[in-house]
Amino acid sequence: MSVVSIPIVNKNYQMGCEDGQEARLVELGRMVDARAREILDKIGPLPESALLATLCIVLADEVRSRPTPSVTDAELKEILARIREIKHKIS
Repeated sequence: MSVVSIPIVNKNYQMGCEDGQEARLVELGRMVDARAREILDKIGPLPESALLATLCIVLADEVRSRPTPSVTDAELKEILARIREIKHKIS
């Protein structure tokens, strides 16, 4: 287990992650920091807890608003055929 320091709006947060995931965690931290700074630029100064709550709601809204990937029947049939092919090879 590794510990990485993630700066978000001028404060460092120590976060644990699996070995080898440090770079990913740092990149995610940069994304969160950038989004938090955008919120502060639009709204103005906020207490840390209010910024955290606002940031969580904004990010949750963005995730919920993303279009759900759709899979066609033809793609599902192709996937099923590949699964059956693999099953046949390992049986």
